[in-house]
Amino acid sequence: MTASPGDAARTPELRASHADRDATVELLRVAAGDGRLTPEELDERLEAALGAKTLSELAVLTTDLPDTPVQPGSPVPPQAKELVRFDSRGGNITRAGRWVVPANIEAKVAGGNVKLDLTQAVVSQPTLSVDADLRGGNLTLVTRPGIVVDTDDLAMRGGNMHFGKGTDRPGPVTLRVEVSGRIIGGNLVVRLPRRSFWQWLTRQPRPYS
Repeated sequence: MTASPGDAARTPELRASHADRDATVELLRVAAGDGRLTPEELDERLEAALGAKTLSELAVLTTDLPDTPVQPGSPVPPQAKELVRFDSRGGNITRAGRWVVPANIEAKVAGGNVKLDLTQAVVSQPTLSVDADLRGGNLTLVTRPGIVVDTDDLAMRGGNMHFGKGTDRPGPVTLRVEVSGRIIGGNLVVRLPRRSFWQWLTRQPRPYS
């Protein structure tokens, strides 16, 4: 029995596996780290990749990107460190912009604040562990949709824990931040980015609202 021309048209598309989705997600994250994708484009494509059912749906997301993360002669993208330590007394520590998120952060700070702004950060692994030892200071995490913050192992003494509006929005998880340790006489704040003065003045909507 010979196959008719219509049989090829009815051939089902190949289904994507977890490994296929993970490979696409990694390529997208590297492309964003190289500056080929904006944070908004990365968020949109990551959501589509995590929900893709077929290989063709994944292929569409990377058609305008190099097949390999690094091309000959191009600069090597920054690699995420396994551990970053903060140790400060009476000073503030801030990470913002396109900084590379490590796998682990140990923050030992007395009389100062720690702010980790993840809205434009380069994320190359699914989990960030933050071991906090703060005395008389605040820990602020500025997030975006897709970032989940887990504080089950964090001890608070004489302070408050506040999750801002929109930080619990459901959706595909691109980064899980696990906060442990202790905060004494300070607060933990998890929030979305605020508007700039110009955005407020022109009544533009809040980011990710």
